[in-house]
Amino acid sequence: MKELQVLERAALAGGRVLAAKFGKVGYRLKGRADLLTEADLASQRAVIDLIRKAFPEDGFMAEESPLEATPNRRLWIIDPLDGTTNYAHGFPAAAVSIGFAERGVVRAGGVYDPFRKELFLAKKGGGATLNGKPLRVSKTAALSESLLVTGFPYDRAERAEFYCGFFAEFMKISHDVRRMGSASLDLAWLAAGRTDGYWEFGLRPWDVAAGGLIAAEAGASVTDFNGRPWTVDAGMGAQTLVTNGRIHAEMMKIVRRRLKEAGECGSSRR
Repeated sequence: MKELQVLERAALAGGRVLAAKFGKVGYRLKGRADLLTEADLASQRAVIDLIRKAFPEDGFMAEESPLEATPNRRLWIIDPLDGTTNYAHGFPAAAVSIGFAERGVVRAGGVYDPFRKELFLAKKGGGATLNGKPLRVSKTAALSESLLVTGFPYDRAERAEFYCGFFAEFMKISHDVRRMGSASLDLAWLAAGRTDGYWEFGLRPWDVAAGGLIAAEAGASVTDFNGRPWTVDAGMGAQTLVTNGRIHAEMMKIVRRRLKEAGECGSSRR
């Protein structure tokens, strides 16, 4: 699949930018806790330039630029630096995330962690790999035996008690809960069996397009909070529940109960 080959080269190119600039750039704020660095912009340029040379007629949905839609319904969904807050503070947990969608279906995805030199790739119907080796989700059978992961949206200061309520409940039930600060890595690590379940509010398509496919191709259940599969649109990732499949019903029951108690729809933006 040519798209996957180009995607791999683009992810590595973006990763080289992130590695070279790590610890050398400042940041500016797009919002109270929404950071932007020169590395975001330079990585995005490297990724898009490489893809555009191979597929000049395709469109782009990238975090740091306006949507570029095209009539051929081929779309590259890009987060050039997922984990900007980590990166800006010198915390090495960040990645390049690239998804390729055609006619509303994500066909290929890649997440590259330049700090661990880990390249996660997936092809629709073709499985997922980490540095060329097949991936499979964990076999943990019960929520009480699980290691979970989550993240908090950009409105976390205003809604801290709401988000922390979910965190507290899952922390009491599971072995523990982690918060890494990079949704694409959260999804890729779940695909690798390093965690068992993941929930988050308010993610955007560039946060989840690649990681969601990688997780699904490794055997994960990937849905919104009502158990529905995602669609490739602006709301993709607004409700994120991804598990090894064995604990999906348990987690969804808890999330839906808490949402009902709070009178929330669960669509808060990251």
